[in-house]
Amino acid sequence: MSEPRLVEVRRNILKANDVAARALRERFRAAAVTTVSLVSSPGSGKTAFLEKTLTAMRERWRVAALVGDLATENDAARLARSGAAVRQIVTGTVCHLEAEMVRKALDGWELSELDFLFVENVGNLVCPSSYDLGEQMRVVLLSVTEGEDKPLKYPTIFHSADVAVITKMDLAAAVEFDEAAARANVERVRPGMRVLAVSAKTGAGMDEWLRAVEELRCV
Repeated sequence: MSEPRLVEVRRNILKANDVAARALRERFRAAAVTTVSLVSSPGSGKTAFLEKTLTAMRERWRVAALVGDLATENDAARLARSGAAVRQIVTGTVCHLEAEMVRKALDGWELSELDFLFVENVGNLVCPSSYDLGEQMRVVLLSVTEGEDKPLKYPTIFHSADVAVITKMDLAAAVEFDEAAARANVERVRPGMRVLAVSAKTGAGMDEWLRAVEELRCV
């Protein structure tokens, strides 16, 4: 008897999130802020990748970041080393960010003073797929240490993303990662999806990634 009620509650939650996300998207558009969200499983190198991104983009753009995590502000402290404005969103027991969390975290920030806002979601490839954050582009990351079949195991998040980024390419040979197979699996799940391969450690592939982000300003 309880299952229909749970389904209805979930629908209401998602509907409320969609309303909040639409309002955020309008705010971002009005302020001319390009918003990019990042989602991945834990340990994919998402924070290192974002730190490298913020550091490089600060030379030309006004950038900031919001970081979601269940506990601690460790990631925000790390990203702050880039010199960008950073705020942590501690979600407690919630395994994903929601649009209302993003809205609250933006209090006191003048969005018109930013060119790019990055939102690093909680490390999770399941829950975030259902929650729109008002972003212009959603990026899903998978590391070479996770295996080539990640897209097949978590197809929903790849369906909801715009770009896939393969991280830790400096370790690809050591773990015998098959990049062609990984790209083929992404193609099976999301035909035509753009796939980039990078190493935040060596910088390989970062220029192509930065161009992909900066191209959004022209859209």
